[in-house]
Amino acid sequence: MYKKTGILFLVLILPVFIYLGLKTFGTNHFSLPRYIPAIDSTTGEIKMAKRLNPRWNESEMDTVFQTIPSFSLTDETGKTFGSNSLKGKIYVASFFFTRCTTICPKITSQVSRVQDTFHQDPDVQLLSISVDPKFDQPEKLATYAKRFDANKGQWHFLTGEKKIIYPLALKGFHVPLADASEYDAAIKNPDETFIHSERLILVDKEGVIRGFYDGTDKKEVDRLLVEIKVLKSIYTNY
Repeated sequence: MYKKTGILFLVLILPVFIYLGLKTFGTNHFSLPRYIPAIDSTTGEIKMAKRLNPRWNESEMDTVFQTIPSFSLTDETGKTFGSNSLKGKIYVASFFFTRCTTICPKITSQVSRVQDTFHQDPDVQLLSISVDPKFDQPEKLATYAKRFDANKGQWHFLTGEKKIIYPLALKGFHVPLADASEYDAAIKNPDETFIHSERLILVDKEGVIRGFYDGTDKKEVDRLLVEIKVLKSIYTNY
């Protein structure tokens, strides 16, 4: 009798409890690293601050991470594009120049894949920032944007003052950038003049870097596509 009752419980009742348990507690919780901890200039140590853990609704000490500094540049339409436009957005930034014949077309083609994946998602924005701003005026950027079928309002091609763009790349997005002509006036070939990173940088809604990816490598960009979805899931769940 008891044996039959136990078998009946296992067959009929236990699956119901398992289902309810999975439904209640089985939500997947993804994580994605944050990059570039903030350093206390007086002590040289990593800054720490209290943060509310939304999962447990408790405060805990957590690392403070650097955020992308505010900036104001000019887009391919000639309008001012500021970092305020990116508040509450996830975005992918990259550096290029229109005269580049080596890695830039490869990078831009991979950014185009990101656009194709998230073309109906206004929360995902794309920035392509010129490292050759003197030449890359808005009309040059507009022609380049058209070449890659860039979606207006989602994929922004930016230019501006060199004194803003170069520190933004180096100290804000933490990617290497140099103008070799500053050290050797004999260099005339643009491909040899502007030395910049091939990395794509994923930035979250708070302005914190969440990933670096080789923009010339399809597999790396595949990883970026997945991690954008992970980041979106984090915001949805929390």
